[in-house]
Amino acid sequence: MSERKLKIFNGNIITPYRIIKNGTLVVCDGTISDVIEGDIEVPGAVQIDAKGKYIAPGFIDMHIHGGGGFDFMDGDVSSFLKIAETHVKYGTTAMCPTTLTSELAHLLETLDHYETAKAINKTGSQFLGMHLEGPYFSKNQSGAQDPRFMRNPEPREYEKVLFHAQSIRRWSAAPELKGALEFGRHLKALGILPAIAHTDAIYEEVLEAFENGYTLATHFYSAMSGVSRRNAFRYAGAIEAGYLIDEMDVEIIADGIHLPPPLLKLVYKIKGASRTALITDAMRATGMPPGKSILGNKKDGLEVLIEDGVAKLMDRSAFAGSVATADRLIRTMVNEAGVPLQEAIQMMTATPARILDVADKKGTILKGKDADLVLFDEQINIANTIIKGEIIYSRELELQYNPILVKE
Repeated sequence: MSERKLKIFNGNIITPYRIIKNGTLVVCDGTISDVIEGDIEVPGAVQIDAKGKYIAPGFIDMHIHGGGGFDFMDGDVSSFLKIAETHVKYGTTAMCPTTLTSELAHLLETLDHYETAKAINKTGSQFLGMHLEGPYFSKNQSGAQDPRFMRNPEPREYEKVLFHAQSIRRWSAAPELKGALEFGRHLKALGILPAIAHTDAIYEEVLEAFENGYTLATHFYSAMSGVSRRNAFRYAGAIEAGYLIDEMDVEIIADGIHLPPPLLKLVYKIKGASRTALITDAMRATGMPPGKSILGNKKDGLEVLIEDGVAKLMDRSAFAGSVATADRLIRTMVNEAGVPLQEAIQMMTATPARILDVADKKGTILKGKDADLVLFDEQINIANTIIKGEIIYSRELELQYNPILVKE
């Protein structure tokens, strides 16, 4: 059988070390085989003229709930596939489907749907494993999560979940809860990443949690304690702990709304690109027109309003979810937070790849890595999304078949 070859030339290739001007990238059987300056002949290869566009590693979204009108908690396999197909258009080549707090039976059902969807997913972002967000959270920091299902971690319950599914990549919990440290140690022993989230913990509690495996702060700043006062004494919270613990990784919803530009600049200044991952935390309304939507399960989820590029509660008293896409996160970091493009890309590629322990194959453009690639212009408009050497999305073809998408 002959090799499947792809040649992408005349592009600006973003590597971990520099941007190669007028570069050529060669793919053989889904793997990057050559990255050079200039052009070379590759007989038998499918060719893409990048026409001066950037060629970046595929975007990795560690925390995502939905898109295109679907949510991972909807209770069916097709929702997983439709969400993956939606986000591949925005450059996301891999993702961790994320749950919400729910009844145990619903959680187990969702994990089963993941396994089925992963086996047949051919036209969307790859699935890297499930992210369980909850139900072990502080009710004081419930955010948009349903407090009815929040509880302390119990070994009998979480061991049942872990035995049921081998697909769990990460699990977010409030580390101050009774049993949370034991829970973190158990996850770490299984190679699953524990993360702090929806937490009222003070610095000392987060530090102890870090020592017990909680090395990531989920949607940093959101549903997370800051400086508090107890009996006249001030205590640093989870946010301050994220800054003070140098080795703590943080993920941020960099839409410019959940975190405004000054906070994005602060996170970048203190944590840097190597410790900061960009996430969409996207809900079902992502990629859909403004108006009413549902947060969570389509049957009994929370009705929300999409306007101003974010989901809000119907009374507009608080945010209720993100409708960000990966390309938007990078645009925001570059244009509003002043982060160099190469480092903004790192936050959406190499950093999440390291955190998720898939950096041996993903996250950078280097020989031997998976050919997960994104082509985009100066405004970070996605032209092509390529997964393991296969062209999964082409903006040019989409416009040919859907001319209504052409902007005035």
